[in-house]
Amino acid sequence: MMIDIQSQRDDRNIPIDKVGIKNLRYPITVRDRRNGRQHTVASINMYVDLPGKYKGTHMSRFVELLHIIRPEISLDKFAHILEQMKAHLDAASAHIEISFPYFIEKKAPVSDSPGLLDYSCKLIGVSDSSDGIDIVSEVTVPISSVCPCSKEISDVGAHNQRGEVRLRTRFKRFIWIEDVIELVEGCASCEVYSVLKRVDEKCVTERGYNNPKFVEDVVRDIAAKLLEDQNITWFSVSAENFESIHNHSAYASITRGENPNAGAESII
Repeated sequence: MMIDIQSQRDDRNIPIDKVGIKNLRYPITVRDRRNGRQHTVASINMYVDLPGKYKGTHMSRFVELLHIIRPEISLDKFAHILEQMKAHLDAASAHIEISFPYFIEKKAPVSDSPGLLDYSCKLIGVSDSSDGIDIVSEVTVPISSVCPCSKEISDVGAHNQRGEVRLRTRFKRFIWIEDVIELVEGCASCEVYSVLKRVDEKCVTERGYNNPKFVEDVVRDIAAKLLEDQNITWFSVSAENFESIHNHSAYASITRGENPNAGAESII
């Protein structure tokens, strides 16, 4: 019989908050509003707590657990994954982060030329004995913005730039990834596209020029919509513009709502 080194006693008796694996690439399936399901590849972090009396955790069990529950890897089973982590690793708390690209086909605004645009998504889940299960979803959305100040003071033109909005939410009921993305894009100066013909470039340039936004405007507009949505219990939204005429970014963020003990359903 081989010795179980991890389960041996550690005389330092210092508990570890998180121990586990990081950056494990793994295939997952997510809900797709148009096509039903979308296959993608996730980067997964999985951690549990470790009492001070144990020397180590059993790292291989994290990966084994993913294989065991692979038929149920759709993330609406997220709570089940967390509970299985605690059971298999004899832990009081479990933490999992699943990051993945989500692709949406977007047609150019005038020519209708199709192209795929990727959005960075993340699901963060925590389960412990005191607070139950908490799940936070995160979507990062590329946007474009035109500076209102530049437009106001310039005789011609205005400086514009690509930006990024990161929106984290907790909610009561299922919400589509696409709904989150559309909410954010609707609060920007203009959307970002992967394919644009000349007629499309003219359209998005003029659309952005006629709808100038500071980063402050973007986060406030998004927050106003979320505050009206009874399904959203908590959110944190930030906007960062990668400035075209400055050697720095412009940034703004707003966080509102309760931090509930129990999380919501997964967005996927």
